[in-house]
Amino acid sequence: MDTMRLQDRLEIQDCLFRYVRGVDRRNWDLVRSAYHTDAFDDHGNYKGGIDGFIESLIRRHATIEQSMHVVGNIVIEFDGPDGALLEAYFICHQRLSPSAGDARLAYLRGTPVGPDQAVETEVIGRYVDRMTRKDGAWRIAHRTVVFEVLRGQPAPAGGGLSANWALSRRDGHDPIELARRKLALSPQ
Repeated sequence: MDTMRLQDRLEIQDCLFRYVRGVDRRNWDLVRSAYHTDAFDDHGNYKGGIDGFIESLIRRHATIEQSMHVVGNIVIEFDGPDGALLEAYFICHQRLSPSAGDARLAYLRGTPVGPDQAVETEVIGRYVDRMTRKDGAWRIAHRTVVFEVLRGQPAPAGGGLSANWALSRRDGHDPIELARRKLALSPQ
């Protein structure tokens, strides 16, 4: 493999990782940076341009207390100097707050949940992305999210986590964000 293609692969993977970090930290600018401005996203319930996709994420994630995407099995196939097809497997764990209301029920498949109870969800699927390089940057031009598994269960109080642990935060004060600011790393 030549070093140019190796560099392209790293840049494409970095784009994918920017996307999942952005979603998990509610950093919508970081999510936007993974897409070309004229990109199309088919995300199941949302199908359309990047601006509408970001708006849908903001609304949906207003009731998601925690979010973590795990990405693996990344396959990149180049079809020219500035085009590639990416397939990446993902597992996404999220905790929907009680304020998500009936949206929690889609994951439970009939399991009862109290009105004041959060729901832990798991989505397993694949990103099928048309990646293109424009102005020297690899970004998503077209994404289709392929769903494999969707499930949920009532969450224990507090997510079953101890208050004295370093806990995930989605408000700009997650431990990674605090460490980045302390080291004066440039914004992503």
